[in-house]
Amino acid sequence: MTGLTVAALATVGFLAYQASANAPLRPGAERASSSTPVTASKVPRDTRHPGALPAGSGAGRRVVYSLDDDRVWLVGDNGRARRSFPVAPGTVDPAPGSYPVTSRSNSITGTDGTPIEHVVRFTSVDGVAIGFSAAVDGSVPRQDPEARTGGIRESRTDGDAMWEFATIGEKVVVIR
Repeated sequence: MTGLTVAALATVGFLAYQASANAPLRPGAERASSSTPVTASKVPRDTRHPGALPAGSGAGRRVVYSLDDDRVWLVGDNGRARRSFPVAPGTVDPAPGSYPVTSRSNSITGTDGTPIEHVVRFTSVDGVAIGFSAAVDGSVPRQDPEARTGGIRESRTDGDAMWEFATIGEKVVVIR
C-alpha cells in the first residue's frame, strides 16, 4: 500500500472508532457547566438504528451534536435528519444545551497548526472557542490531553454540508 492509502485507511478507522457508541471518553476531555442544560442525563438512542436521530434532541431545523457518540445530525425544518456523520472532537467539550451559531470562517489555521476550512463556531468554554471544521488535508488531529482545543473535526465533504446548513443564528443542540 502507498503511504497515502495507509493514511486514508487510518483516518477512516479512527473516525469509525470515534463514532462507536461504546467508545471511551477521550483522555483529558472536560465537561463544562451550562446555563441551558438538557433535562435528560442521557438522550435515548434507537439501538436498532445507531445513526438514527436521537429522541429528545429538540424540534425543527437544527444541528444535533452528541458528545457520547461523537456524531452530528443536520436536521431539516420537517424534523428529519438530512445527514448524519461522525466527528473527531477536541479536548474541551461544550455543556449539553442549545446554542446559536455565532461566527464562521471560510479558511483559518487550527489550534494544532493545520489549515482548516468551513469553521462554524457556536460557543466557548473558558476562552476556548468550540466549533465544527474540516482540515484542508483531510487529517484528524492527534489528541494531546495537555492542549485545550475546541475544534470538532469533520471530513471535508461533511464540512461542506455543515457550512451550507449552519449559518449565523442556526441552532446547535448539544446532547450527551
